[in-house]
Amino acid sequence: MKILVTNDDGILSPGITSLARCLSVLGHVTVVAPDRERSAVGHSLTLHSPLRAEEIRPGFIAVDGTPTDCVHLGIHGLLDTRPDLVVSGINKGGNMGDDITYSGTVAAAMEATLMGVPAFAVSLVGDSFREEDFAGAADFATRLAAVIAKNKLPPDTFFNVNVPACVPRGVCITRQGKRTYEDVLIEKRDPRGRKYYWIGGGELGFQDIEGTDFNAVHSGAISITPLHLDLTNYRSFEALSVWGLETIQTKTFEEGAD
Repeated sequence: MKILVTNDDGILSPGITSLARCLSVLGHVTVVAPDRERSAVGHSLTLHSPLRAEEIRPGFIAVDGTPTDCVHLGIHGLLDTRPDLVVSGINKGGNMGDDITYSGTVAAAMEATLMGVPAFAVSLVGDSFREEDFAGAADFATRLAAVIAKNKLPPDTFFNVNVPACVPRGVCITRQGKRTYEDVLIEKRDPRGRKYYWIGGGELGFQDIEGTDFNAVHSGAISITPLHLDLTNYRSFEALSVWGLETIQTKTFEEGAD
């Protein structure tokens, strides 16, 4: 296998090193990752400035861009051949529920899927990140990669994997959970009396609903959530059909009208 590894914690993160080392038993691994931490950048793509890539050691290429940029450069410019698999991680902290919309780790796997390359994202859930915890998550990611290579992912689908920082109590196929947000904005004043804000403060909880990623990890299990590129809410079609939206027309103005 030819495997492209990336992340959003930066190329020096211990998670990406552990992941690349473990995946190497399956084939040739190339790491293309941001040169610094780019957490919570989502699915952003750099369009208005050039990107630079530097091989900091054999097989490890640092890019001054986002995780999405790294996947683009890896597939279209930096690798000699198209990869068989893209693995994004191991993220320091979970990417579950609504958080996946912000996650650069998940976005990298999504970008690979858009390009027709099988992919999954993997995150380590916990407050402290020991080397042995990353090693356990990397081992699971490697075994999952082998299963994906054998069975093939469903069309337009990628996996979002969250591994608890403990001895896992099994593996669950889950659906995306739901966060609860309270006081996530902190307001302070600088020495000159001007206000400034920190986003992400306060308590972040989750709705402990059976079958969700949060529930699985909270119970000590590894969560695998299959995500689909199509964001259409098909269940809303029937409700919206009575709105008569198809009858709305753009107002046209006669020439010279105000």
